[in-house]
Amino acid sequence: MQSTPQIQRQWQILISLMSRRMGMTIKELAAEVNVDDRTIRRDLNTLRKANFPLEERVTAHGCKHWKIVDGGAHVPIHFNWPEAVALYLGRRLLDPLAGTNFWTSAQSAFSKIRAMLGEAALTQLSKVEKTFLQTTPGVSDYSSKSELIDLLMLAIEDHKIAWVAYQSERATEPVSLELYPYGIVYHKGSLYLIAFSCEHKMIRHFKIDRVTGVDVQTLQFSPDANFHLAKHLANSFGVFHSDDHQSQPKKIRIRFSSEVARYVQEKTWHCSLVEVCLPKVLVKTNTVADYVQSLWKVSSESDPDYLPDIE
Repeated sequence: MQSTPQIQRQWQILISLMSRRMGMTIKELAAEVNVDDRTIRRDLNTLRKANFPLEERVTAHGCKHWKIVDGGAHVPIHFNWPEAVALYLGRRLLDPLAGTNFWTSAQSAFSKIRAMLGEAALTQLSKVEKTFLQTTPGVSDYSSKSELIDLLMLAIEDHKIAWVAYQSERATEPVSLELYPYGIVYHKGSLYLIAFSCEHKMIRHFKIDRVTGVDVQTLQFSPDANFHLAKHLANSFGVFHSDDHQSQPKKIRIRFSSEVARYVQEKTWHCSLVEVCLPKVLVKTNTVADYVQSLWKVSSESDPDYLPDIE
């Protein structure tokens, strides 16, 4: 059985200790999160250095137990009414956490806020919620992929090689790829794995919705010290990246029809956008023109005027 990623493992340790009033031994914790005793000791020391209220006590029988310090199971945080209301109304913004180990804890926190507010306040807030709607079209549901995400996080944190079963958009069945995982990006309702593909000899982006299996190896890879996730995505539109990594970014100009000019102007589409003007929009950007064209392909099917002219 695969071990869990370090951050999630330490989170699980805290939850386990909070549920055991008498605490737990090193061996009990190790068995619960499926690691050796040395790893548990290292995790406990890391948590204690980070000021988590942990202590080691010797019982009457001479057995050592780790536990949450008396009174330390609850963080002394007090919200005023506006703060509690704001957090409660914003709870839907945490929907992307669904399918991860943090989702249950987030829901527990909101249940406490609901209890604090009371039924009368919640009834009133339900009226407020009806006037503010967050639309999430096309958001992915990862509740069935929590184990796969955990394995990917393990590979990312420990720099371990992973064999990933992946079915691309055009494929009829999954293929097995040897990947060096670098990170996960959340973009427009979906998660994407950024990894070096040994088959393609380059860093590629893989939509986690299309991942059907993950096998983390014991062998580790040496990550590129010059690789930074934010810099890597700097010349991308979201997570979309040109396959030709050797080519230099191209400067292009895009002219939109007046029907969509205001809509385009109101948003920041890319960090390289340098000029926006009305009544028509002129966008100068350093990216690949054919992808910009594809961005507006769906709109053009219903109205050809929506398709921008690209120079």
